[in-house]
Amino acid sequence: MSYIPRLKEYYSNKIVNELKDKLRLDNIMQVPVLEKIVISRGVGAAVSDKKLVDHAVDELTLISGQKAFATLSKKDVASFKLRKGTPIGAKVTLRGERMYEFLDRLITIALPRVRDFQGINSKGFDGRGNYNLGIREQIIFPEINIDKVNKIAGMDITFVTSTNSDKEAHALLTELGLPFKK
Repeated sequence: MSYIPRLKEYYSNKIVNELKDKLRLDNIMQVPVLEKIVISRGVGAAVSDKKLVDHAVDELTLISGQKAFATLSKKDVASFKLRKGTPIGAKVTLRGERMYEFLDRLITIALPRVRDFQGINSKGFDGRGNYNLGIREQIIFPEINIDKVNKIAGMDITFVTSTNSDKEAHALLTELGLPFKK
């Protein structure tokens, strides 16, 4: 018997039917699905210190459980002393089992560790059914050892869904357990 993440099993057994009724959909195949989660982090100081990108890649790899990669600048920007092809950030895309595992850890462990947490803002939807969440400190994740952190930095987490409606995406993410502000 193979391992199925807790949140994926919960989605299959309970959330699909609830969303079908709640959104008044005709077919189970119309129910929105979480397709991928993209975790990205810009490292602006990487222009002067290349090791900062390596630290960002290592931290995202620890947090996500999957190898992150460095993102490269697409063009020259003279005012920032930036050359095309210079590493300036880190990114990882999660799908399938790892995506559900990360989401479960984010909801149950990391978000409650945020100082003065009141819930996440529901204004992060982009109009196409995707949600963007900004996190200010990487130390909310238990995988990060605070003693080894050289600089506190944030990251952006993008939840990509199969629907084009923000209302349906909000319903899906709420059912999955993301704590939106009331």
